[in-house]
Amino acid sequence: MSQKDTPRRTPGQEIKPEHIKRWGPTWSRRVGQLLAHGVWNTRVLGAENVPRTGRVLLAANHTGIIDGPLLHGAIPRGSHFIIKEEAFQGWTGPLMRNAGQIPVDRGTGRAALQTALALLNEDRVVAVFPEGTRGRGDVSSAKAGIAWLAVRANAPVLPVAILGTRMQGQKRGHIPGFRAKLYVVFGEPFEAAPQDAVSGRAAVQAAAERVQAEMSRHVEAAIARTGVDLPAE
Repeated sequence: MSQKDTPRRTPGQEIKPEHIKRWGPTWSRRVGQLLAHGVWNTRVLGAENVPRTGRVLLAANHTGIIDGPLLHGAIPRGSHFIIKEEAFQGWTGPLMRNAGQIPVDRGTGRAALQTALALLNEDRVVAVFPEGTRGRGDVSSAKAGIAWLAVRANAPVLPVAILGTRMQGQKRGHIPGFRAKLYVVFGEPFEAAPQDAVSGRAAVQAAAERVQAEMSRHVEAAIARTGVDLPAE
């Protein structure tokens, strides 16, 4: 089946790997770059840490509504994001589908994880916001989905800190003004799963703990490096 023959996903149907348009990130990444560097003044640090080939899981903190497109444009490769199902409804739906992104039902999420696993097994980049929703962005907690993916795909996890998209006192739906100074800071990839775990469940639990700890540490280091703090909530 060619990329042009990608089957269409009907409303309510579980996402499957064959529904994802592999060519989507080719154009959508350019849109992200235009937003990051044309609309906003984004400084990207540590982009050299993103492997140029092979599978990789990007794990980013999440404070602002523009974090997704901003990061999509900052990654030096095409990427597929796991994004809440609601973003695939209404006028944004066709954009998300044609961008090659992965809708997730936050009730279960299993179909999205299986689809992301298939993409990783094709040596692609998959990006996740482990906190699950916009918040303070300090990664004080993280959902287990990224740990499951890291273990099952045997993929390195690369932490990312996004700073400036929402400042102190700004609401969660805030959109930064024209030429606002933003930061995307890539850390160094690490292996989340210990090699000596006695079972798959133990490996996932250990991986989840390490992802949370490494991400939190990276966000703190990025704040110290840029001087840009997180919102209060």
